[in-house]
Amino acid sequence: MTHDDDLVVIKIFPNDVLAQVAASFLEANGIQAVVSTDDAGGAYPFLQGYSGVRLMVRKSDEDIARELLEQVGESEAEP
Repeated sequence: MTHDDDLVVIKIFPNDVLAQVAASFLEANGIQAVVSTDDAGGAYPFLQGYSGVRLMVRKSDEDIARELLEQVGESEAEP
């Protein structure tokens, strides 16, 4: 993804593992995804429990990404 891509948060996960699995699923279906967290670069993973781990996609892919997550039981996709 480039700096010009508009990213939107489509789901907040409780930890990095779940977010990475969802991102891999989206990417396997042709949608680029980004996982973002505020845990000091992984030094303090317990911080993920406070702010969550954000799964983001391009604004143009938002609807299909939400649809795909809903199909696998991640229907509470929320920013």
